[in-house]
Amino acid sequence: MNTNTPATPRQPRAIETLVQGIATSDGAGVKLTRIIHGNKLQRRLDPFLMLDAFGSNDPDEYIAGFPDHPHRGFETITYMLAGRMRHRDSAGHEGLLEDGCVQWMTAARGVIHSEIPQQKDGVMEGFQLWLNLPAQRKMDAPWYRDFPADAIPQYVTPAGVTVRVIAGISNGIEGAVLRATTEPLYLDVHLPPGSTFSTALPDDHNAFVYVYRGAAMIEGVEATAHYMSILANTPCSDGVTVSATSAEETRLILVAGKPLNEPIVQYGPFVMNTQDEVRQAMDDYRSGRFA
Repeated sequence: MNTNTPATPRQPRAIETLVQGIATSDGAGVKLTRIIHGNKLQRRLDPFLMLDAFGSNDPDEYIAGFPDHPHRGFETITYMLAGRMRHRDSAGHEGLLEDGCVQWMTAARGVIHSEIPQQKDGVMEGFQLWLNLPAQRKMDAPWYRDFPADAIPQYVTPAGVTVRVIAGISNGIEGAVLRATTEPLYLDVHLPPGSTFSTALPDDHNAFVYVYRGAAMIEGVEATAHYMSILANTPCSDGVTVSATSAEETRLILVAGKPLNEPIVQYGPFVMNTQDEVRQAMDDYRSGRFA
C-alpha cells in the first residue's frame, strides 16, 4: 500500500448531468440497476457501453445467477464488492470471484460464459462494466484474467482516502490492467467524512462518477448514492476533485476512457460496427462457431 499526495487540478471538471439508474433484471432473474443504458448514453460515454450495479442480501434476487450466454465485440469488467461468483467459459477459463476481486474478460470474436453465485445467503454486491473494443480488435482471440483482492494496487492519501486502482494510472499508481487504445481509468474510492480526493483526467476522455455509499460534492453539485454524475468535457480541464459530504464514509467509482468515435451497433450481447457484423455474430453463435 502506498501513501500519495494527489495533485489538485487547476481546472477540474464539473458535473454535466446526473443520471439515475433503471431497476431491471438479467440472467436468470438477477435484480440489478442498469446505470449506463441505451444508445444516447453509449455515445456520450464512449468507450463504455453498459454499467450494472447489483446488490442484495435476498438470495431470491441473485441465486439463479447468469447461466450460459454469449458475448462478442467488447470487454466485461466484473468487480465484486461482496459475495462469491463462479465464472466458466467456452474458452476453457474458470475462476471464483470473491470480496474485492476483479474479473476482466475480453470477449472479442466470441465467448460463451456463465456467472453463478456460490452462496445461498448473505450479501452479493458489485458492478459489471462493458468496455468497447476498437474495430480492429473485435475479432481477436478471447482473453480472461481474475485478480484477487490483494492483486489490485491501492494507495492512501494523507487525508485518509483509500483508492483501489483497477485500471489505468492514478496519482502515479498503475492499476491491475492497462489498455492502449481506450486507456480506461477505473478507481474505487473510499472517502472518510469531510475528506477530498483529486486525480488527473485527460480532457479528451469521457468520464463519470457513480456514488454507491454516502454523497460527494463535485464543483458545487452534490451527487448522492445511486446517481451517476457524467463529468463535463471541458477543454483544457486537467482532472476531477470530489469531496465527501456524508456523515458516514463515502464510496464511489470513478471511470474514464478515451472515446473510439466508431459506430456502435448492438444487438443484446453482440456489439459491432455494422448491422452485417451483428448478423454474422448471431449466425456464428447459432452455428457453434464461438470459442
